[in-house]
Amino acid sequence: MPSPLFAFCDVTVPGHPRARLDALTAEIPAAGVTAIDGPSGAGKSTLLRLCNALEVPARGTVSFRGLPLADRDVLAHRREVAMVFQAPLAFPGSVADNVRVAAPRASDDDVAALLERAALPGAFAERRADELSGGEQQRMCLARALATAPRVVLADEPTSALDADAAALLERLVCELAAGGVPVVLVTHDAAQRGRVADHVLRLVDGTLA
Repeated sequence: MPSPLFAFCDVTVPGHPRARLDALTAEIPAAGVTAIDGPSGAGKSTLLRLCNALEVPARGTVSFRGLPLADRDVLAHRREVAMVFQAPLAFPGSVADNVRVAAPRASDDDVAALLERAALPGAFAERRADELSGGEQQRMCLARALATAPRVVLADEPTSALDADAAALLERLVCELAAGGVPVVLVTHDAAQRGRVADHVLRLVDGTLA
């Protein structure tokens, strides 16, 4: 049996007035789409940030494919484990400039292919990033995340501010990534979305596994 994608053993991340994660022990499977859900304040985003080494537990161990995350090079890990945040982050310049933040040597053809993979026309490469709609910026951020050819994609409520059409496109991309062998870990409040895309569900309540 393969090692889990991520394993959390007795993980505590302190917060105020209570722990954001409290002695959490859980596993995320090595394939498919895993949805992390639960009420606001349950620790969902904290769990996702642990997966990308943006948070470090005060106690306990986070492992990636059987190896302690604390023993991995952080920058190398983040190239393998890409993250798409809830609010799209557009850097100054063109869409191509934004994609090349992650892949400075990407050719024009590479950039166009990444945009098309993220359901944006390749011609968007020369558009100003700050002129895109919210849904277009989120897909640009996904293209940027894919530029490092990650082994895993983490997504923190990436459709929460999108209209139904843009959200449907991102859901389709999430499923396509997982079907192509790139597991996705998705934080969502949306029960209907969870039903459409998730192969596995991990539910948190009050910082621990429900």
